Amino acid sequence: MSLTDVKVRNAKQTEKQFKLSDGGGMYLLVTPNGGKCWRLKYRFGGKEKTLALGTYPEITLADARQRREDARKLLAHSVDPGAVKKAQKAARQEADANSFEVVAREWHSKQTLWSDSHSDRVLRALERDIFPWIGARAISEIKAPELLTALRRVESRGALETAHRIRTNCSQVFRYAVATGRAERDSAADLIGALPPPEKRHFASVVDPKEIAPLMRMFDGYSGTFVVKSALRLVYCAVNAVI
Repeated sequence: MSLTDVKVRNAKQTEKQFKLSDGGGMYLLVTPNGGKCWRLKYRFGGKEKTLALGTYPEITLADARQRREDARKLLAHSVDPGAVKKAQKAARQEADANSFEVVAREWHSKQTLWSDSHSDRVLRALERDIFPWIGARAISEIKAPELLTALRRVESRGALETAHRIRTNCSQVFRYAVATGRAERDSAADLIGALPPPEKRHFASVVDPKEIAPLMRMFDGYSGTFVVKSALRLVYCAVNAVI
């Protein structure tokens, strides 16, 4: 006799596990701790096998029956549904291992020369603005438009410079993925020029001749090495075009 939703719902655990059959090789296994698991018995290659179809109530009676029918279709074409399930699981595990977030965190861990503050800033930006949108996606499958959509969200809140920095970091992640054999190309490179250029800002500098002399005297009074003192003067002259 086939099962009903009421019978499945009201099935109570006992000291020993027991089975409630639904026909076609499918049954509900009720364990002593109250767990309810759908199973399918079938034969393939002359051997009896068991396929897990999921647990109740996440997988309803109707869901389990549909999975039973899917398995029977595979068997009709001489395909082992258990082998298909294992292959699908392996593919998911591989995709998870090669997700953008996993690769990005691995890349980030290699940046040992960064300061702690810079390292934290880069990771926080990725966690806030990139991982929620494309972090779970296989990095090899992410295309430029998908990444641009995430960057547009950053741009829309007025953080244009941050969007540019994140694009650069994402490009570095993609290049790392290419180097480690997990992506074919850098999708972020296609976005160069896709974001508006950040606003140029001019920093204050000493250009008044009356103020230059005290600055030079300050350089002369610097107690560091001759090389550093010369470098300070050179940088100042380069920035202010004073030759």
